[in-house]
Amino acid sequence: MRRKDKEVEEPEIGQYILEQALAIRIAMCDENVPYIVAMNFGWEPGRIYLHSAMEGRKISILQRNNRVAFQTDLNFEIVSGEAPCNWGAKYLSLVGSGRACFVETLEEKRHALDLIMAKYSGAKDFAYQTSILDKTCVIRIDVEEMTGKKSG
Repeated sequence: MRRKDKEVEEPEIGQYILEQALAIRIAMCDENVPYIVAMNFGWEPGRIYLHSAMEGRKISILQRNNRVAFQTDLNFEIVSGEAPCNWGAKYLSLVGSGRACFVETLEEKRHALDLIMAKYSGAKDFAYQTSILDKTCVIRIDVEEMTGKKSG
């Protein structure tokens, strides 16, 4: 990171960002064309979980190239100034990269969906019909690199 004064090195701040963020943006490369999509997500240390339909552009790309980047942020606020060069922003953000894989076992699918549901609902006990799990694509990103940044 170029601006070391803005780097977030404390793991608990990165965890806080992941706990509080409502969406994560996943970037992929479709041959030489970038593609990005915002998704809801669940996480645990070293892993980010996403759910999806079983087909579509995102799935096709990941089948050919499982390298991904991700980004999420919180508390974005514009800070005005008297001159144009004095304007800025306050935020907490997290960027990273890793490899995506498709979760195959029902046990890991349940675990991933529990993490996603707990994040958004605050509840802990969920039941899923096997027929629904069979139709749900769960993607796990194994995080290889992650950096936080704060401003303001």
